[in-house]
Amino acid sequence: MAKLGGSDAGPDITVQRIHRNGLWARATSVGEEGERAFVLVPGIGVSSHYFEQLAPHLRQFGPVYALDLPGFGGVPHARTALSISQFGELVGAAIDELGLEDPIVVGHSMGAQICADLAADQSGLSSLVLISPVIDAAARSLPVQAVRFLRSARHEPFRVTFLAVVAYLTCGFGWFFKILPRMMTYPIERTAARVRTPTLIIRGEHDAVCPRPWVTAFGRAFETATVVEIEGAAHSVMHAHAREVAAMCVRHASGHLADHPAVASAADREAGDGGAIAVVPELPKEAASLSPGERARALAAELQGIAIEFKGNKTDSDHLVETGREQQAEARGRGRT
Repeated sequence: MAKLGGSDAGPDITVQRIHRNGLWARATSVGEEGERAFVLVPGIGVSSHYFEQLAPHLRQFGPVYALDLPGFGGVPHARTALSISQFGELVGAAIDELGLEDPIVVGHSMGAQICADLAADQSGLSSLVLISPVIDAAARSLPVQAVRFLRSARHEPFRVTFLAVVAYLTCGFGWFFKILPRMMTYPIERTAARVRTPTLIIRGEHDAVCPRPWVTAFGRAFETATVVEIEGAAHSVMHAHAREVAAMCVRHASGHLADHPAVASAADREAGDGGAIAVVPELPKEAASLSPGERARALAAELQGIAIEFKGNKTDSDHLVETGREQQAEARGRGRT
């Protein structure tokens, strides 16, 4: 199994477009060599920046392609709201256009719906990861989901809140509320029954949006699925707990998931009707090594990178988007923000 761990060196980031039926998506890639590629699909309203902590760990195993779909992350929206299946078709087109052979497909929140829909229609995928999937079939109410989201948000780091605010402002509330009904009504539990791809489902301990009872039952709808809970995490589990999530993703892709002690223990409990969810311990926090002055300079460099990316989106310049993202990644590597 490949070694996991991010690098402090600035990564070589590439930005490219994928076109399909008059729409286009952006693929931001990092890493070139490895056993298999990862394709990362974010949730509603947010951008591929939500994977900023996860991608550096995954690229130790293979190249990583994080997608920004129409209307999100600075990509222009379509004239009409897209369905989950249409988003899935665009992800499939990205895999084909990027020339990826059997990538590990990873979706977060609404991105989990998109990836599940894709896997149900494409039998060629051999590894699927659904992080914090939605929506709980017994709670398809916007007020209920809003309350659950706020409960989960109390356990998120400030960084995730910052990314969300920037992403929602970039997306625009008009497009967000056009797509929201598609997410709320999508029957992911029925899609799960059509998925033949071995699936890893990950939730955070404090994720009220993706509650434990529902996700445990949801896992049973798949032909083959393992459900994992990361201690101390919330809805954006792949950000604050990127090392734990990356380790489970790599184990899943390598065929070693069942060897993990928590997964093996859960399998024993399931056989004895004691439960089917594997609880993975939270890893110790990594200590920051920079002085306050160095950290401030790294933060200033990152904000400059955000401004460059914003200008690239406004002027339709992939070069500026790429430059801005590289500067942000390099600054994060130095500042551990």
